Amino acid sequence: MPTHVTHVLCAADPGGSEEAPARLLQAAADRPVQLILIAGGLGGGDGARERYRKLFRTLGQSRIPTYWVPGPDDAPVSDYLREAAGVETILPFLRGVHGTAAVVPGGHFAIAGMGGEIDDDPDAPRDESERLRYPRWEAEYRLKVLGELGELERMLIFATPPAHKGLGAPGSEAVAELISTYRARLAVVGGPRTSEVLGRTMVVAPGSIAEGQYAIADLKSHEVEMLDLVAA
Repeated sequence: MPTHVTHVLCAADPGGSEEAPARLLQAAADRPVQLILIAGGLGGGDGARERYRKLFRTLGQSRIPTYWVPGPDDAPVSDYLREAAGVETILPFLRGVHGTAAVVPGGHFAIAGMGGEIDDDPDAPRDESERLRYPRWEAEYRLKVLGELGELERMLIFATPPAHKGLGAPGSEAVAELISTYRARLAVVGGPRTSEVLGRTMVVAPGSIAEGQYAIADLKSHEVEMLDLVAA
């Protein structure tokens, strides 16, 4: 288990693929990776519980501490929560951080996140049955837990990318504000593949694992390496 984190494997959107997560772990074994963070797209829809179960079992094979949030399509939330709760009991180094936080083994980092779609409208309806969708106040309220974790360094995971006026790309102002408020070292997000710096935070949208895309963030050099899985 890590005591000092320098390299984080950033991923998103496995989309129910069985092969891609296994190849992702093979890639992680060849790199000095201490943590894996996954932003959404876990494989919702009909038969989701079995797909979640297979994904979590695959991720557990590496024994690298792994943290994730569900995506907008990972509904209903009850299916996701039931499978996440089951695997976390057996493999405590795997943790879902949807609307909550966890401390990385070694105690140097806290990781928190919010899955689903985060709507900037505070009056937007929330949904956890047909689609995971939350108004901004819920994301803000749930992540208040970070304020109770002292001076630990922070990492964040969002299925929704932050807004960035300079890029003109779609995203959430609420997510951008949360990243700024909590001064995270790293934020892994869903959305089109890119990386940028917001304030002091490296923000990485690694692309889709299902399409062979992932990234590695170097916390020492503040560099992000965009990578592609090698076909089996």
